Amino acid sequence: MNINKQCIIRLSRYRNALNRFRSLGFVKVFSDNLGDAVGVTPAQVRKDFSLFGISGNKKGGYQIDQLLEKLNSILGKDEVHKVVIVGCGHIASALLRYKGFEKEGIRIAAGFDIDPAKVNRAAAPPVLPLEELKEYVKANGIKTGIIAVPDIAAQQVHDMMLSAGIKGVLNFAPIRLKGAEDCIINNINVEYELENVIYYVNAMQKTGRKP
Repeated sequence: MNINKQCIIRLSRYRNALNRFRSLGFVKVFSDNLGDAVGVTPAQVRKDFSLFGISGNKKGGYQIDQLLEKLNSILGKDEVHKVVIVGCGHIASALLRYKGFEKEGIRIAAGFDIDPAKVNRAAAPPVLPLEELKEYVKANGIKTGIIAVPDIAAQQVHDMMLSAGIKGVLNFAPIRLKGAEDCIINNINVEYELENVIYYVNAMQKTGRKP
């Protein structure tokens, strides 16, 4: 089954919308409700769900609790996923302190850095020397890592993660990584994203409408 990235992003948005609906006391929703909440057509909602064998009732809609259970299973929210971060600068420090991950089933298990001054084994989560990465990942069964190092070191860190058994990487370094076929890489370049937003803001101001 070929599922593209945008579909998975929409599933996450459907899930967030469902949680909001449930907090308001709703017990069921229709594709129209979810489409309005996420900004897509009802047909797109039904198409996305059909890819995973999820079907509703034209008159009864979707039971929120049942739909959330299925989406949680698809998105891996029915278990805790441990993640490591390499490069404990400003971005990593913010992620290490962020408490919102826990309610989403994500736990930052440890940070790693080459700078001895940043090592803090007593912290929660701990910051450990980079040379301990492989042993820690294998010992704790970790499959996902975050790279937050300068571009010159990113590929080397990625290779270390691969050799340790990491299967998914979120890369904040401003460089596209070369990976193995069995490793998922998601590159995030904050500078490029901001430039993209700035371009569209400027274009909208010039034309008076959203591009």
